[in-house]
Amino acid sequence: MTEYVVGIDVSKRYLDVAAADSTGTCRYPNLAEGIAALIGEMRAHPPSLVVAEATGGYELGLVRALQAAQIPVAIVNPRQVRDFARARGKLAKTDAIDAQSIAAFGLALRPRPMPKPIPGREAFAALVTRRRQLIDMMIAEKNRREHADSVVAVFLEESLAALKSQLATVDTAIALAIDADQELAHRRDILVSVPGVADLTAAVILAELPELGTIGSKQAAALVGVAPVNHDSGAHRGERHIAGGRASVRCAIYMATLSAVRHEPNLQAFYRRLRDNGKRPKVALVAAMRKLVTLLNTLLQRNQIWHPPQLHGC
Repeated sequence: MTEYVVGIDVSKRYLDVAAADSTGTCRYPNLAEGIAALIGEMRAHPPSLVVAEATGGYELGLVRALQAAQIPVAIVNPRQVRDFARARGKLAKTDAIDAQSIAAFGLALRPRPMPKPIPGREAFAALVTRRRQLIDMMIAEKNRREHADSVVAVFLEESLAALKSQLATVDTAIALAIDADQELAHRRDILVSVPGVADLTAAVILAELPELGTIGSKQAAALVGVAPVNHDSGAHRGERHIAGGRASVRCAIYMATLSAVRHEPNLQAFYRRLRDNGKRPKVALVAAMRKLVTLLNTLLQRNQIWHPPQLHGC
């Protein structure tokens, strides 16, 4: 007997739903009432597995509702589904076709259902650690692929595909774990209110720099590893360099700063002023990283959402 597997193509506005053993599709609005209607239909005919793609957060409401209804749901990497569809000769791309491809992918490969969120900060920190491990393994596999024989390269591609698929699941699990903890969710909302700070950056900060918001700005900069360290001896005055700190947090802050110096007005002006004064790009960026850490620390201390600065005059 064929298992009842459902594929859902998730977009900002709609949920397109298809069963693996059917050519028809249904569409629901990606809103609370649409999701409730879909869950009602699934309660009448429970699927053995629901498969959806990672869509940068648009799938979270659906996943929460499915898990609450005790319906197994797996989150998969969109590229894997697209490659699977091409291998089956499905070159056209519409929301309905994508839903059918996702369902067929789920039936053929049976991706592992997502675990339910486990209350507790330890589980949340473990998920963020696992995400970092996956990124490290993907980088290692990509480096091996550059010099691999064509025979070995096939195995490396398979390994990368599996790692990407697990990464999509872990990213969704992290977002759900934060939502399940009221305090973490509130701190996350403060952090992501700053332009340039994305959900995953906030997750890394919450998991690996829990002290932020309870310590001074200099101590926060030192913990991240963006505080300049003197290299002086006698009359010699050497250049100051950053050192130590928590590397994973520093990497997350670095990526956030690259965006923040383009979109957060104060950091943008600060970075431009340093560059105009002759500072090298790397030096100016590290200084902006330090300023961003100070801003995030201050907002958490004040329990305050970021607001754009008031502009006086035009």
